[in-house]
Parts: sequence; structure tokens; C-alpha cells
Amino acid sequence: MPGYYDEKLSADRLRRCYDMAPPRVVQYLKAEVEHVLGSIGSQSTVLELGCGYGRVLNRLAEKATHCLGIDTSRGSLSTARELLEQQSNLQLAQMDAVDTALATASFDVVVCIQNGISAFHVDQRALMQEAVRITRPGGVALFSTYAERFWEHRLEWFEVQAKAGLLGEIDHDATGDGVIVCKDGFRATTVSPDQFRVLTSGLDAGVKLYEVDESSLFCEIRV
Repeated sequence: MPGYYDEKLSADRLRRCYDMAPPRVVQYLKAEVEHVLGSIGSQSTVLELGCGYGRVLNRLAEKATHCLGIDTSRGSLSTARELLEQQSNLQLAQMDAVDTALATASFDVVVCIQNGISAFHVDQRALMQEAVRITRPGGVALFSTYAERFWEHRLEWFEVQAKAGLLGEIDHDATGDGVIVCKDGFRATTVSPDQFRVLTSGLDAGVKLYEVDESSLFCEIRV
């Protein structure tokens, strides 16, 4: 549902979604960030696509030499500026991840995790192509989605958010097979390994798929 994260799930409302995450989801969120940090060196320049209110960017900036976080939500970026005001090595910008207008080969690491590839509701192949374009030779673009085995924990988290009024009521009749549907029209999908293979076919880069923490499916693209 285009615009959902710009309007209903932005800024403090988005932050509340993470604040109320069940313990197993908290573990998953930490595991994703720790995994990404393993690809960042002290001299790395890092771009986060869909940085939201800065939850992940805050950690990335602690390790990288410079970070840029982009998002389409002005409200989320405003919250991020407040949260990250002590970080001197990062910038924030309102920008479309599919058409960034950033220079080719600008970053050592490009990050799009927390199922952003699905949550953005954009052309997924175009998104990955743009990420590869702005990654330097020798660098890496990291995308993640939910692992199939994490389904029950993911659904539980969405139900908690729905009960808090942050999402529409879950439509349990329409929900299943990795897709969560809310009665307000919101639809949360994932990307399967086969879909990642199709999306990355033809890229002039090395592609590797693997699971992290039995909760995330990562697509690692080495440029």
C-alpha cells in the first residue's frame, strides 16, 4: 500500500512498532544489525535505504566513517534528526530509493534491511539495480527479508501492532503463505529465495543468499 509508511506508519508511530516488539522479534532485529555491522569497516561510507526514524542508522554510524540515511517520509526523517543529533558523521535526506540521483559508485556498503525491499512497494528489480549502481567496486549491497521459518513470530508482532492501533485489523482469512493483510488495505509481503534469484539475474555482481538467526533471509550483492 503506497504511502503507508509516509503517513500512518511514520515518525513516532513507527518507533512505537519497534518499542513493542516481542522478545523473539527483538532478537531478530539485533541479529540483523549485528550481521550488517560485520560488513562495515572503520573507513566505510554507508548508505541506508529507508532509514525511518534512525533505529539502524544510529548503529551503523558508530562504526562507519560516514553514513547517509534516506527515506521518503518527512516525519520519520524529522524524528531521526532528533534521535541522531549527537552523531556528527551522518546525513539524512528525503529521497526515493529507486531514483536517488546519487553519484555512481558512491558508497562502500548499501543497506536495505527489515524487509524494506517489500515494504517500500516499489519496483524491486529497479531498487536492487539502483543499489548496485551506487555501490563502489569491491563494495556490498545488503538486502533482507523475513525467513519463512520466522512466520509465527512475524505474525505475532503484526498482531501486537494492530491491537495498538498502529496497523489496521489483521484480516486472518486473507493472511497466510508469508503475506499479512490488514482490513485497512495494508499488505505485507516477503521475497523468496527464488524471487531474489530472478531479481538479481543479469547483475554484474556476485550474489549470495543465506539465513541469519533463523529469522532473516539475506541477499548479499558483491560489486
